[in-house]
Amino acid sequence: MSSSTRWTVVVLVVIVALGAGLWLQLEQDTSVGGSDPAPARQHRDADTPEALAEPRARAALAPCPGNGRGEGPQKLWGITVECARNGADVDVAKALSGRAVVLNLWAYWCGPCAEELPAMAEYQRRAGAAVTVVTVHQDENETAALLRLAELGVHLPTLQDGRRLIAAALQVPNVMPATVVLRPDGSVAEILPRSFASAEEIAAAVDPEIGVPG
Repeated sequence: MSSSTRWTVVVLVVIVALGAGLWLQLEQDTSVGGSDPAPARQHRDADTPEALAEPRARAALAPCPGNGRGEGPQKLWGITVECARNGADVDVAKALSGRAVVLNLWAYWCGPCAEELPAMAEYQRRAGAAVTVVTVHQDENETAALLRLAELGVHLPTLQDGRRLIAAALQVPNVMPATVVLRPDGSVAEILPRSFASAEEIAAAVDPEIGVPG
């Protein structure tokens, strides 16, 4: 074997070895979550019923909607989340069926969300039975959500959706806060990826979409 041939073989062996090492490293990184994010959870392991009892009492949230008329928005069929008031399972489509609904998507760490939530509560007070406002907490830290709502004095019915299933099903942009307006027939009237400063702003954006008289 000539000298040049031997060097060619050595170079090829080195290249193959480097390639194998890189492949094994990538496999290891993936197996320990080096490149893939951890799967989202409905809530933290620490948020047990016992741990949530006091925050739930402090938040004093309104009951989540019961099943309405019909099967509800088709995009939400099969999605079940928890009611932050008591941890009960909520079939989202059935709970929102047959009524005009304003879904407010937020998280406890979101500053604009905290500014908007009292306006949502005031809008609900003014709208009365014509509209149902439901907040959707989109982070797994349910305790922090309850404490934030207690701090703000907002007692709206709240769904705990740490996996953001509702937003994904309705194709809501990945921003918070965001508001989804649903008609009684289950159709999506509007998706509003923005914040509101007052009940008047909310009414101006929402009421015409669902036929609520001004």
